[in-house]
Amino acid sequence: MKKNKVYLSMLTTFVLVTVVFCYFFIYKDTDLSAQVQKVVNSKAQPAFSYMIYGGFGPDALNKPMDVAKINQFIYVTDTNNKRVQVFDLGGTPIFKFGKDGVGKGEFKFPYGIAGDNQGQVYVSDLYNGCISVFDSKGKFIKYFAEKDPNENVIEAPGSLRIFGDKVYVTDIKKSKVLVFDLSGKLLKEVGSPGQGVGQFQAPNALTVDKDGNLYVVDTGNQRVQVFDKNYKYVRTINGSANGSGDSIFVNPRGIGIDSRGILYVVSNLTHFVYGFDLSNKDQKLFTFGGNGESNTQFSLPNGLFIDENDNVYITDSSNQRVAVYK
Repeated sequence: MKKNKVYLSMLTTFVLVTVVFCYFFIYKDTDLSAQVQKVVNSKAQPAFSYMIYGGFGPDALNKPMDVAKINQFIYVTDTNNKRVQVFDLGGTPIFKFGKDGVGKGEFKFPYGIAGDNQGQVYVSDLYNGCISVFDSKGKFIKYFAEKDPNENVIEAPGSLRIFGDKVYVTDIKKSKVLVFDLSGKLLKEVGSPGQGVGQFQAPNALTVDKDGNLYVVDTGNQRVQVFDKNYKYVRTINGSANGSGDSIFVNPRGIGIDSRGILYVVSNLTHFVYGFDLSNKDQKLFTFGGNGESNTQFSLPNGLFIDENDNVYITDSSNQRVAVYK
């Protein structure tokens, strides 16, 4: 009789524990599997959303090199057409500006593009060796950091990005990153030509994280170099352990960081985009793309921009389009 009571007590305890478990982990959270899946997918790769092509015929994009969302519009350097095209957030063409030339508001090779908090648009021209500033409607305002008569402060600007009150520019010819204030005053030159730590060969793009660390795509050296907010070298990212082995990048170009702390890097000649977890020793999380013309493939991808909602914009230069991932 005592044994039966003991078994009954154990059974009752088991049932009570089961009920409590079910309440807190199933009924209370309504869908445990969804919660688990959310955690699992918290650092998943983005999904393809739509393409931006421009208009038809002469209005189509031709070798788009960079992209930026500025206010509620998407600005794309339409490089072979020597202009900038502007789209709404659905990819519908709105207007375009610029033409072939060397004068104000004209381009020879428009490359990088960025916007400040006033909605002004900065466009780097790799061949003209200057950065032009326009209003949001494409009206030329001024040259940024105009050339010193005794020295070319900027020689061959590639990518540029604006973070806070600083403008960051990769100078491909100088193999340096130039840091300016918004008035155009040069604050710092980061790096020098070479293959060593803190040196660059034709750096192409850059980004800055929430702590002010600077990430530079060192294209010729097939790596990303990281510098702290004081521009001191910290580490290298190339897809190998501690960045010390062979690189998975071939001609890396665009770069960006989303709100989850994932670093995206474009590998131009392998047509892939890689995602790395900055909070976990730069672990590679995902790879997407590959050579082709389908919606989820690229042909020589170049620029990459991530907006405040973690939408990822990638210029697919040889496919003449911009891919948008969400």
